[in-house]
Amino acid sequence: MWISSPQLIPATDKVGPGDRYIRDAIDAFPRAKKVAIVTKTDLASKDDIGERLIEVDQMGSWDLIIPISALTGHQLDTLVDELIALLPSSPALYPEGDLVDDDDDTRIAELIREAALEDVRDELPHSLAVTIDERIRDEGAVEKIFASVVVERESQKRIIIGTGGERLKRIGIAARHEIEAEIGHKVFLSLHVKVEKEWQRDAKKLGKLGF
Repeated sequence: MWISSPQLIPATDKVGPGDRYIRDAIDAFPRAKKVAIVTKTDLASKDDIGERLIEVDQMGSWDLIIPISALTGHQLDTLVDELIALLPSSPALYPEGDLVDDDDDTRIAELIREAALEDVRDELPHSLAVTIDERIRDEGAVEKIFASVVVERESQKRIIIGTGGERLKRIGIAARHEIEAEIGHKVFLSLHVKVEKEWQRDAKKLGKLGF
């Protein structure tokens, strides 16, 4: 038994051919639990929500139909509880206490990337990656982490570094705080920006950068 990707249907729009096509496609997986989520209930009237629920019900057999609003949080807790109830029982897949399945380097790289994106999201929404080049920690000493922020063009490198290196410094400070909270000890973080031309279009480079 497994749960298919839930089908999302806005409460503000009538069910259309595209919705029915997706619903029919789900039937190709007979063992899947079928979940319909009627979204944006905060933008719809009670009559619209009722009409949408009827339309969704008429599309086929569902294991769960639930209206929610992600904006207001209406019924999100109920949705989580209902989805968990549909999941099959399973033995533990990871040791008790493990909260993530990434290794430390992967998680640290992602924290640096998140800090960088938060600072340059409007200018570089996707075109950067992060690699951990070296980690050094002697007994009782502050851990030294050397990482590279990878972009595709020299112009992007200048954006990341900022005037007088101010932006890169700001990114480093934000990332360092998150890393220390994550791994539980003090770190010295050194960031370097390098250009890998067209890395997003090169399968080997994508693999090297952890994608």
